[in-house]
Amino acid sequence: MNVSFVNPFLNATLNVLSTMANLQAEPGEISLKHDEIALGDITGIIEMSGEKVNGTLAISFSEGVVFEVTKRMLGDIVTEINDTVTDLVGEFTNMITGGAKKPLSERGYKFDMAIPSVLSGKDHYVHHPVKGPTIVVPFSTGAGDLYIELCFK
Repeated sequence: MNVSFVNPFLNATLNVLSTMANLQAEPGEISLKHDEIALGDITGIIEMSGEKVNGTLAISFSEGVVFEVTKRMLGDIVTEINDTVTDLVGEFTNMITGGAKKPLSERGYKFDMAIPSVLSGKDHYVHHPVKGPTIVVPFSTGAGDLYIELCFK
């Protein structure tokens, strides 16, 4: 995977969290992921395809973070993953991918986005259909952790 793809997604994640949820996050060290077990409790995943690039983005939230984001964005206090939380994770996945799409397009990497899927449950699996290394970027917030996974070919 071309590491220049990571920064647009990292920046989009920080931007969406701060502007939409007024939540500050601190990115951690980038690493390779070697299995398909989700790092969070609920995950949005979206496929991207274009002439020069194909890949997936997954954003996996711990319950603490997704509950706090739901409260800040919608004013809803939730204590379990429900349809509202699932819809919010799907929309977050769209916003982050859309935020990264413009800077990547400016570099000649144009792609179309599919409709995101949302998976949840302890130790659920996140399958990236593209064959390639999966990069994971952890983010810490005052409400807990979230993780971005990127897999591009």
